[in-house]
Amino acid sequence: MTRRNKIAVGLLLVGLLQSAIAGEWTTFGHDPQRTGWAFEETTLNPTNVPQMGLLWKAKVDNQFYSLSAITAPVAANKISTVKGIRNVVYVAGISGTVFALDAQTGEELWKYAFKTVALPGKGRYQGTFLCPNGITATPVIDKSTGILYVIASDGALYGLDLGGGKVRYGPVQFVAPFAKSASLNLVDGVIYTTLAQGCGTGVSGVYSIDVRDPHRPIIRQMLLSNTDTAGIWGRGGPVIGKDGKIYGGTADGRTDPIAGDFSNMVVSIATKDLSLTDYFLPANWEVIRRKDFDLGASSPVWFGWKNRELVAGGFKEGVIYLMDAQSLGGKDHQTPIYVSPRLGNDKASCCEGHGIWGGLSTYRDTDGQTWLFSPMGGPPSSTGPRFPITNGENPHGSVMAFKVVADPKTQNPILEPAWISGDFNVPDPVIIANGVVFGLSTGSNEVQRGGDAKRLLNTRPAVLKALDAKTGKELYNSGDAMTSWVHFSGLAIADGRVYAVDHDSTVYCFGLKK
Repeated sequence: MTRRNKIAVGLLLVGLLQSAIAGEWTTFGHDPQRTGWAFEETTLNPTNVPQMGLLWKAKVDNQFYSLSAITAPVAANKISTVKGIRNVVYVAGISGTVFALDAQTGEELWKYAFKTVALPGKGRYQGTFLCPNGITATPVIDKSTGILYVIASDGALYGLDLGGGKVRYGPVQFVAPFAKSASLNLVDGVIYTTLAQGCGTGVSGVYSIDVRDPHRPIIRQMLLSNTDTAGIWGRGGPVIGKDGKIYGGTADGRTDPIAGDFSNMVVSIATKDLSLTDYFLPANWEVIRRKDFDLGASSPVWFGWKNRELVAGGFKEGVIYLMDAQSLGGKDHQTPIYVSPRLGNDKASCCEGHGIWGGLSTYRDTDGQTWLFSPMGGPPSSTGPRFPITNGENPHGSVMAFKVVADPKTQNPILEPAWISGDFNVPDPVIIANGVVFGLSTGSNEVQRGGDAKRLLNTRPAVLKALDAKTGKELYNSGDAMTSWVHFSGLAIADGRVYAVDHDSTVYCFGLKK
């Protein structure tokens, strides 16, 4: 081997090593596209995952409000703190405090409590589980500047130092006080979020703020409704493709694009100026509206397939749509590339946790095959497609896996059922790392009859499960390690460790036991 080749190999190995240790989880769903795919992860794999266990748990000082407690975790590595260089996990509490925990031990490194003198607006859902009067958006990490961005309960955007919690940006009034904002996204120095359901009298839509110049914040809005409808309240908030567009499913309500009412749709919006670029309106949108099967309950996912850019969305109805990112619904706005058969929710229930909630996830395996994963609440449809691989009964919910393949006739992408998991009691969106699918059986009571108080009853402790990405075989089950349930959350994985939270404001860390 020549000296030049040795140098090249050495640089390649250094690059691979850096990639291996650089695995972080800086935003909900791992990346702006909300794929859930931690492609940098190399520690965990199908062989060693069965040896996982609970490494630590840490209860933070936060008071839950209704169904809300703490946000999904985000994580960053090699952060300079008062206790040295640490890998750090961050969560925000509904009651108004951000917490930074040592990823190795769970020790609290710092916390920052926001102060507000604002009062909640008088939206029709204010003070309920829909408008819980606190921090609702998962924060986002800007590793390039060392800042964690958070929307406080009064609607102000703060930038906190990753290492010590000092305010380094803002506060800048970004959205309405006590609005319901969804997970923050960050692309090219601009923070994005979405508002829904009129919380704090904030108008439903997509909101952005350019944070590159702290003295000249540029705030934009794309309002999707003339009332409090059409909000994007899927777990991932604004889904941002590599094509410079924002995607989201909107809630039910009035549908009249000419008048500016964009309910019951999947919309695309330009990042540069928040102008509407396209939309897909399902052919049965009137049924969707009447049944309250709104598309706001789940986040779509953006991904590449062959030479195509695709958006996949699955919602309460229990159906998945595949859309061309450049033309979501074709010329008539109602013709996507592919519509799946009904996959779940045979009861046609809007409000019992049946159907697809939370969001879809995707990854590409080492053979180049693209996969799509869907959480499904309740049993699978009795008339749905058969899965070649099944993994036991699943009356309360499941994870469904599909291969994205070419239709033999049209060569357009379609979904080929691959496997279905065993039972998940109301699954959250899954994440994928190195051939393993991690999913959370939340144990949440999603039956919306009887008010908020009744939903705190009949819950079960959450359970983390690891599944083989190619077969759905259960490789790990956390058993009784988690002691409470969780509503509307998400998982994170960084540096070989998986993080989850529960309604008791406890952060859990799972990994390989030494």
